[in-house]
Amino acid sequence: MTAKIKQPIPRRIRVGTKQYSIDIVETMLRKRDMARIHYDHSRIELGKTSNVTGKRFAPETMQANFWHEVVHAILADMGRDTLNRDEKFVHSFAERLTQVINSARF
Repeated sequence: MTAKIKQPIPRRIRVGTKQYSIDIVETMLRKRDMARIHYDHSRIELGKTSNVTGKRFAPETMQANFWHEVVHAILADMGRDTLNRDEKFVHSFAERLTQVINSARF
């Protein structure tokens, strides 16, 4: 995705009745994770650096990772557990959401 970044990553969001903090960390602990949602702690964690290659993620990648985790939060809030576990669906939906947000003109 080569769309221009439209919005910065927020520090906090609300999904339904739950408020999530967004923490940007140097790298994720779990191998191959780029980001992760922690439902029990109402927190979304985004890595700045790949724990596989050691390279920094482009801002566009971090933003896409953020929206990916937001899609998980929305699906959890909706009680759509089957869709929430479907990473292919979440990834595809988040890609399109990121494209819509970045291409919006007002």
